[in-house]
Amino acid sequence: MGSTSARAVPGLLDRERIIAGPGFSRWMVPPAALCVHLCIGQVYAFSVFNLPMTRLIGITKSAPGDWKLTELGWIFSIAIAVLGIASAVGGAWLDRVGPRKAMLLAACCFGGGFLVSAFGVSVHSLWLTYLGYGVFGGIGLGIAYISPVKTLITWFPDRPGMATGMAIMGFGGGALIASPLSVLLMGAFSSPTHVGVAETFVVMGLIYFCFMSIGAIIVRVPPDGWLPDGYVPPRQSVGLITTENVHVDVAWRTPQFWLLWWVLCLNVTAGIGVLGQASAMAQEMFPGRITAIAAAGFVGLLSIFNMAGRFIWASTSDFIGRKATYCVFFVLGMILYALVPTAGHIGSVALFVLCFVIIISMYGGGFATIPAYLKDIFGVQYVGAIHGRLLTAWSAAGVFGPVIVNYMRQYLIEHGTAKADAYTDTMYIMTGLLLVGLICNVMMRPVHERHLLSPQVAGV
Repeated sequence: MGSTSARAVPGLLDRERIIAGPGFSRWMVPPAALCVHLCIGQVYAFSVFNLPMTRLIGITKSAPGDWKLTELGWIFSIAIAVLGIASAVGGAWLDRVGPRKAMLLAACCFGGGFLVSAFGVSVHSLWLTYLGYGVFGGIGLGIAYISPVKTLITWFPDRPGMATGMAIMGFGGGALIASPLSVLLMGAFSSPTHVGVAETFVVMGLIYFCFMSIGAIIVRVPPDGWLPDGYVPPRQSVGLITTENVHVDVAWRTPQFWLLWWVLCLNVTAGIGVLGQASAMAQEMFPGRITAIAAAGFVGLLSIFNMAGRFIWASTSDFIGRKATYCVFFVLGMILYALVPTAGHIGSVALFVLCFVIIISMYGGGFATIPAYLKDIFGVQYVGAIHGRLLTAWSAAGVFGPVIVNYMRQYLIEHGTAKADAYTDTMYIMTGLLLVGLICNVMMRPVHERHLLSPQVAGV
């Protein structure tokens, strides 16, 4: 009897147990995805812990034995790197087991990563903190990020861009919740002899585990052959939109996959390099006019446009097409990056802010539009696994962007360039990168028919 129960419990997580019944509303699925993405979006706010974690021993200021900012910066870097690896490795598994099991695994890894890091902080072990948030948390980030993508596209074949945009919007906005929550909790747990980081990690780990689990409980997959009322799927491939499917192990060997890899990588490289230096850039380009407080407000504004752009641009792509949307990203992006030095030279804060809020909206929009682009090119059957492998472009961009901005700025300053002018060459480099991305996007063509699955295999 006990063995029968043991076999039944895992069945509750199987894909077959979450097929939607009659009357289920597909509009329940985006909130389930948001439960997950709003939680993992916390990664963009992890920097709020950096300064307090340099004072774990000294409390009010760093003391001998305290961790350095350079050491703590690796926590975020490891998490993003592992995110790319986990999404690439776990994508095929996710397609087999379904979103519920994947979301629960992600909840355990992401929430558990906070708990391991809390223990690392309490015993002052940096390696345990790397392991907790960096490795376990990074695995949770990668699995959670891709877990709702195929499900949303299947539920919304008529509006795949809008559907993925709604979910991935949460990833861009998660920091708006996590940042004040982290500060509030550290303030509540701090004392004259304690900074409150470990306790904050414990509480946040439990909160995120619960909310991500709610998403896993809510999520459903449609029955085979389900279509929205009134929707008539295309009978044959049109342009870049295919009605066939390409296996994940074949897709990544096609030129289309690598063109899209560079399209995403170059779009993200340009945006993520700016995000990391937005506050410093604003203050250095407009010394005396933009204060630290105003710069912090500018960063918050960028977060809002990052979030909104994910929904607006992805939804727009349903009407003008994915290729056209990325052409807008690259062409408009080149114009705006080239305008940034002009804004600094003429002292126009308004033009500077306008350029960057639009740039960051397209940075977020690139993330939200790429799943639908992959569905157009490779079909829906393996889109989750293909998306997972493509996200390695994000990991690469997470290195390229900050390195280009930071090292170019440092090189120019060391060679006598004023801080206000140090970003000029960097902006022109970003313009060049976007030009390469535009060329890759323009080169996109339908996948050759030899790569398509046979009808017998596609039906499996």
